[in-house]
Amino acid sequence: MSRVTLTGITTTGIPHLGNYVGAIRPAIAASNASSDACFLFLADYHALIKASDPKVIQASRTEIAATWLACGLDPEKVVFYRQSDIPEIPQLTWLLTCVCAKGLMNRAHAYKAAVQDNIDAGNDEDKAITMGLFSYPILMAADILMFRGTHVPVGRDQIQHIEMAADLAQRFNHIYGEGLMTVPEAVVDDNMPLLTGLDGRKMSKSYGNTIPLFDTEKKLRKAVNKIVTNSLEPGEPKDPDTSTLFEIYSAFANAEEIANIRQAYADGIAWGEMKGVLFEKINAELAEPRERYAEIMANPSQIEDALQHGAQKARAVSKPYIEELRNAVGIA
Repeated sequence: MSRVTLTGITTTGIPHLGNYVGAIRPAIAASNASSDACFLFLADYHALIKASDPKVIQASRTEIAATWLACGLDPEKVVFYRQSDIPEIPQLTWLLTCVCAKGLMNRAHAYKAAVQDNIDAGNDEDKAITMGLFSYPILMAADILMFRGTHVPVGRDQIQHIEMAADLAQRFNHIYGEGLMTVPEAVVDDNMPLLTGLDGRKMSKSYGNTIPLFDTEKKLRKAVNKIVTNSLEPGEPKDPDTSTLFEIYSAFANAEEIANIRQAYADGIAWGEMKGVLFEKINAELAEPRERYAEIMANPSQIEDALQHGAQKARAVSKPYIEELRNAVGIA
């Protein structure tokens, strides 16, 4: 069986430095180096679970697509599309919903966490919990199973969703015929860097501690200067392994550069000097993509053309496959 890699990007918020290091850069590098079939999609249906402002959804779809293209994604080497442009995905979601046990969804981490938050607050356990949140893993399974994804790169917090997709594929095959659906597996890179944010916590939009990916040079420098450090003076040895500055620098530097900065820490480099070094290192890598991003955002038809091209390629797979599945369940 040929290998099919599939990755989804939720279209909420503006991509930040952590997204770039942890997901965007490695995914693009992998797509350029691999002979696998690669599907990469903007998960805008998923975004509706968290965001209810249409303007936010629309802007985020455009900005995130432009980011990936600016960072070097080649639409000819991957199938790059919007989830909402593939009408077969909601159809498959319903087919899977009809074979999914409610108990499986009850065990989903996000739902359980939301219920626990309500209980802790003394509220009804299902207060403000939508069916979108509850059945989110079924839509995610449809995303994967529609294109017969075999390998799905995820963080450890998403492994359960891939396991649920595998369960649903096996259940569907058991009922309607073996081999109808491909059973996926999670691909977890334990070496994937998770950057620390400005305040010392994990870089996350929910914490408001991110460094936006394509801010101007001036804003990038200002953000780097806000990174929290300790009170050690210039000349005092510093521990690089507890330093956010060193951690972020290491995500952009080669082995020799990292070794040199580690020695600079031992020699007592001043925090202000280290922040300058970090800014220059980040800016050197992002300057060209930042310029491309501005050009792409000024020409939105370029984004739309790439996504429509991807949708055509995706539907060349999804249309005949949904017909096969509809035939299997008796509604052809």
